Amino acid sequence: MSGSGVALSMVEAQRSEGELVMKTAIVVFDIDGVIRDVGGSYRRAIADTVEHFTGGASRPTLTDIDALKSEGLWNNDWEASQELVYRYFEAQGQARTEISLNYKHLIDFFQSRYRGRDPEQWTGYIGSEPLLCTPSYFQNLTENQMSWGFFSGAMRDEALYVLQGKLNLGVPVLRAMEDVPGKPDPTGLFEVIAELETEQDEHTPVLYVGDTVADLYTVTKAKQQQPDRLWVGVGVLPPHIQQADLERRQTYQQNLKNAGATIVLNHLEELTPTKIKDLILTA
Repeated sequence: MSGSGVALSMVEAQRSEGELVMKTAIVVFDIDGVIRDVGGSYRRAIADTVEHFTGGASRPTLTDIDALKSEGLWNNDWEASQELVYRYFEAQGQARTEISLNYKHLIDFFQSRYRGRDPEQWTGYIGSEPLLCTPSYFQNLTENQMSWGFFSGAMRDEALYVLQGKLNLGVPVLRAMEDVPGKPDPTGLFEVIAELETEQDEHTPVLYVGDTVADLYTVTKAKQQQPDRLWVGVGVLPPHIQQADLERRQTYQQNLKNAGATIVLNHLEELTPTKIKDLILTA
């Protein structure tokens, strides 16, 4: 059986077996910074975009971008880029109403860097994103009666580029940018759960795994709206933070905990079925 065939059977198994075996957990994943390393792609595209629309006067560092995202409001990277452009000009004494910034042009420029200029052959930064997990990780969850899906702020085809194109996960349960309101609104999380859940495993504990403050705020809001379910927020340090100095790592980790993370891990694959069961038991 081919790699894609194996992955498809994994997805089919987690759906068909749900009628027979009560799930021990539902695990929903963010994608960027958790499933793939976007430090040299999405975040590089943010820096390029801000540099371009400030006439070369400002190029935010990864630290600058992290500081913005720690506010929990800027999960959409187009909006994050726009906000950094606005803040640069505001620091120069201009009011936002005086700043001429075409949002569609900004998106087009961003996408030309991230996807590339050819809409058919993606030659941009997306092609060089390292994977942060393997298909066997998801197979292991399925074998331990754990359902899994994805809630991402990425565009659907960009999410599927990694989930199907690189990880061969068949037709995964996914909510992406075009499908639902952006995080920290938990609508997408609720919809993924509804698609994965059967009547007999209703109210199964849910873990949401993310690398940003907005991801963990999503869990906090879900818990507020559906308090009868057990929710566990799991933070993962993205690769560029793992490579940072100790103080910056600790600050990033604390921000995730303050936003709702029960635990913060260095790598996704540290979240094993055994670790998941322990988190549920001690939550």
